[in-house]
Amino acid sequence: MAQNSNTQALTDAGVSIWLDDLSRTRLTSGSLQELIDTKNVVGVTTNPSIFAAALSDGEAYAEQVKELAAAGTSVEDAVFEITTEDVANAADLFKDVFAASNGADGRVSIEVDPRSSHDAEATKAEAKKITEKIGRENILVKIPATVEGLEAIAETIAAGISVNVTLIFSIERYRAVINAYQLGLEKALAAGKDLSKIHSVASFFVSRVDTEIDKRLEAIGTDEAKALKGKAGVANAQLAYQVYEQAFSTERWALLESKGANKQRPLWASTGVKDPSLPDTLYVTGLAAPNVVNTMPEKTLNALADHGQTAGDTISGSYEEANGVLDAVATAGVDYNDVVTQLEVEGLEKFVAAWEDLLKNLQKELDAAKA
Repeated sequence: MAQNSNTQALTDAGVSIWLDDLSRTRLTSGSLQELIDTKNVVGVTTNPSIFAAALSDGEAYAEQVKELAAAGTSVEDAVFEITTEDVANAADLFKDVFAASNGADGRVSIEVDPRSSHDAEATKAEAKKITEKIGRENILVKIPATVEGLEAIAETIAAGISVNVTLIFSIERYRAVINAYQLGLEKALAAGKDLSKIHSVASFFVSRVDTEIDKRLEAIGTDEAKALKGKAGVANAQLAYQVYEQAFSTERWALLESKGANKQRPLWASTGVKDPSLPDTLYVTGLAAPNVVNTMPEKTLNALADHGQTAGDTISGSYEEANGVLDAVATAGVDYNDVVTQLEVEGLEKFVAAWEDLLKNLQKELDAAKA
């Protein structure tokens, strides 16, 4: 099948398109395969909210739930069995993409229990458990970029496990994430691991930054403040790409690269536009550059395919303007550090709430299957 011309143009600009969604129905209906064949989708990301939505479709999981209930499986173990099965099956769909991209793409991400995000040892242990259970080379274990998560990221990379670092909002934290990745690679090298087999992406969130900053700009209410709405999210991500370019052109990195290490690619997450007054492909076509990933919900992917026009690299060379935007936001009275701290806290709270809903709803299904 021919690929869509607009998704192909984004791919040609150096962006890997990943779908921010997964469900049993998407796998069994052929929907995911169709997106691979026609819209340049070369990977998938998941999170607790996505799995909670997927499991709300009880029919798709009814047979497995019945089997798990009959076996007396706990709800925690049932969630683990169901989600790892979906990820394993999705990973199998991407085997050819994985091989063709030398392991960069064809990846499926699955998150550790978000309730462990402030416990480095528990996170590291769960990453190992997930990896062993799925048994596919082309998965990424998602670990939130909390302060405690940085240690877990480094240790998980050191163990040879590929990681998707998630919930990054600030430039400062992004630098710390890159350092944790390189530290993990240095430990892996010292332990005799094959660095070429270890991959990572750093999921830098975009639209949520605009949502929070725009709310504060609206509250300030001046014409100057309102004129900045819808600009901070892209500017923040552009500056993250500058950090990426700097961090992966140092002597430290050159040594690791000479041993076969792969760059940790920036991944633009939260790329569905929340404000209907903004262009619906803003966080896609506005953030095109070589060697990045954009993981998008299907609605955004369809908008791109329908009318998204990629004008080549829209990040490189934008750094002075991007700094100007964030400086103007600060001058208007918005505290950047307060925004990104709040977004990290809220992001984790949302994932924990989704996970707990998932457990509660699945427990009802297990109980019903036993009745």
